[in-house]
Amino acid sequence: MSLSVSINHKAGDFDLDLAFDLEAGGLTALFGPSGAGKSLAINAIAGLITPQEGHIELDGKLLYCSKKGINIPTHRRKIAYMFQDSRLFPHMTISKNLLFGAKRCTSPPTQDEIDTLTKLLDITHLLDRYPAHLSGGEKQRVALGRALLSNPSLILLDEPLAALDQGRKREILPHLERLRDESNIPILYVSHSISEVTRLADHLVLLNQGKVAAQGSVHDVMNRLDLFPLTGRFEAGTAFPATILAQDSENGMTEVQFDGGTLWLTSLAGNIDEAIRLRIRARDVMLATIKPEAISANNILPVNIEDWRMDANQHVDIQLSCGAIKLMARITTKSWKRLKLGKGSKLFAIIKSVSLDRRLGNQPRIQPHNTHDKH
Repeated sequence: MSLSVSINHKAGDFDLDLAFDLEAGGLTALFGPSGAGKSLAINAIAGLITPQEGHIELDGKLLYCSKKGINIPTHRRKIAYMFQDSRLFPHMTISKNLLFGAKRCTSPPTQDEIDTLTKLLDITHLLDRYPAHLSGGEKQRVALGRALLSNPSLILLDEPLAALDQGRKREILPHLERLRDESNIPILYVSHSISEVTRLADHLVLLNQGKVAAQGSVHDVMNRLDLFPLTGRFEAGTAFPATILAQDSENGMTEVQFDGGTLWLTSLAGNIDEAIRLRIRARDVMLATIKPEAISANNILPVNIEDWRMDANQHVDIQLSCGAIKLMARITTKSWKRLKLGKGSKLFAIIKSVSLDRRLGNQPRIQPHNTHDKH
C-alpha cells in the first residue's frame, strides 16, 4: 500500500500547498507547529474537504483528481480516521462499537481476527462495558480497534494522544508501537509533540505555513540545524539504531553497540544482538576538548564538529559526527568562544543520558565505523 498526495487548497487567508508520498507499512509523522496545516491535510486525504487542485492516490487508485473530476466519497476511500477524542457511540457496548466499522467491509473480519485484535489492544475485558465507564486511554484503544476492523488501506491518526494525561499516554503508546510494527498498513500520524514523533515515526513530513519544509527519515530531518526553529531546540536530538552487546547484571547496566562506538545504559531487558533504537537529546550532551578522566559519566565518545548555528538567545546548536551517526549538542555562545570551536574541531562528547526509543527485533549486529583520528 502507498499514498501519493499533491494538493493545493485555499481556506480563507491560509494556503495549503503540499506534496509527499508514503510507502507501504511503517509510520509517517505529519509534524509542525499549530496552524501549519496538518489537520487540513489529513481532512483532504480522508475526503472531509475537497481541495481546489491536485490529486490524492492510494494504492494506485485515484481518490481525488481535479483534472479528471474524480472525488471518491469518504465512506468509499477505505481510510480509517482516528480523532483526538474517541467518538465512540455512548449507547453501544464496546463490542458493538468495535463491530460498527466491520459491518461496512466487503470481507468482514473473522471471530479469530477480532479476538486477536482485542488481545493486541488489551481490551478483551472491556467488551461488555459502555464508553462512559472507560478511561481516556481505554476509549482511544477501542477507537483504534474500531478503525482497524474496518479493514482500511490507510490509517490517519489526528493527535490521538493530545487529550490524554501523561499516564494515559504511557498506556497507549506501546499499542501504537505494536500497530506500527505488526501491521502492513501505512499510518499517517499527525502531532505537534516531538517526543511522540521521535518515538513512533520512521519518516517525517515537516509542515510550516501550509507547505512541506522537509521530509525524510526522522534521523535526517531532526538533525538539520536549519529546521530547529520548527522542530524545537528543547527536544532536539538524534535517534539511531543500536544492538545489545552485553548485559552487566551485577551493576544493572546494558552495553549497546552503534555505528559510532558503544554506550552503557541502565539495564534493559533484552537478548544479545537484539536491535533497538536509541535517542540522545542535545541538552544531554556536554563537550570537552580533552578526554575527561575522573568523571561519573559512563559514556564519552570522540566526535567532530560537522556543522553549527548560532541563535539569537546566546546559544550555539552543534551537529557532531560520530561514525555514521550525527549527534546534537547545545552550548552557550560564551563556551563556544572560550573553547575556540569551529567546523572540524575534534572533541569528546560526554553523554549524560540515553533513552530507549523502541525495540526493533533481532537483526545483524551493527559494526561501528572508526572514522575518528586519535586525539
